[in-house]
Amino acid sequence: MRILIAEDDATSARYMSGMLSRFGECTVVEDGELALTAYRAALEEDKAFQLICLDIMMPRKNGQEVLEEIRRQESAVGIAHGQGVKIIMTTALGDVRSVMSAYKGGATAYITKPILTERLYETICSLGFET
Repeated sequence: MRILIAEDDATSARYMSGMLSRFGECTVVEDGELALTAYRAALEEDKAFQLICLDIMMPRKNGQEVLEEIRRQESAVGIAHGQGVKIIMTTALGDVRSVMSAYKGGATAYITKPILTERLYETICSLGFET
């Protein structure tokens, strides 16, 4: 599995990469613009990501903007709603408004920080990936 981790905090990025590396190859980027660039490049190279972990609060483009842009691009190429890349939003924001906004924008799952290993693994399994 190919995994994209978009996280602006270097410590959190290393932690996520360490946890997710057991599932496959991880690519880490530190802002929303770089996340979109990596997503597009992977599609162009026919090496699409199967899982994207997006921090909501990032510089240049926030995770919500990246999420919505990815879903727009999928729609433009005919990928049906629910059939695109699995996207887990990761954030310190646990309020109902943030969670609902993420799901409305097309998030597959939502995990609040601090991210616990067992919670992340449970979420990944619920998305159909095996540990």
